[in-house]
Amino acid sequence: MRILLVEDDPMIGRSVETALTQDGYKVEWVRDGAAGKLALDTARDAYGLVLLDLGLPRKSGLDLLKEVRRAGSKVRVLVITARDAVADRVAGLDAGADDYLVKPFSLDELGARMRALLRRDIAREDNVLRNGDLALDPTSRTVTLGATFVDLSVREFALLAALLERPGTALSKAQLEEKLYGWGEEVESNAVEVHVHNLRKKLGATAIRTIRGVGYVIERA
Repeated sequence: MRILLVEDDPMIGRSVETALTQDGYKVEWVRDGAAGKLALDTARDAYGLVLLDLGLPRKSGLDLLKEVRRAGSKVRVLVITARDAVADRVAGLDAGADDYLVKPFSLDELGARMRALLRRDIAREDNVLRNGDLALDPTSRTVTLGATFVDLSVREFALLAALLERPGTALSKAQLEEKLYGWGEEVESNAVEVHVHNLRKKLGATAIRTIRGVGYVIERA
């Protein structure tokens, strides 16, 4: 899942980015409100969650939040800020924040708040991607083939999720690379091929079909 982190403090930003990346999220970190607005304007539907500081340069987090909601975006927003006054919390929630976490916070609590938001209003069973005996649960980050749990790397999981979201539809190498890598990350030339090869070893040789000149597809079961 792609997370947009809008935070100007380099120490906090780096800590959050590192922790969430280790947890398997794809984090795109921008340092000011204007960059956050640009990211949401160009890839609004790509983010599962936004972590938003309020005291940002170029555009305040509160103004950014109001603009995002006025534009009709329903992306989940967790405000992370040092502003702990009740009035600030009320203003953030009234502007459209889904939750509010005051700095300094523990990374464990941040992770728990994120998971709670991602579960909100979604029945867990409905969130599971299924195709035949294959099931992928984005919330628990587990994959099962029949009754067997399948251990996948972070990028193998992301690639499989992308294909399972659209079974029967071929995705190009470029589309899959976009799912696997965040901004500024160097894309290895044969990364998709390597991950597909590994997934076939774990799920079966026919689990993912190559369509020459087009891309890769999981046939609808």
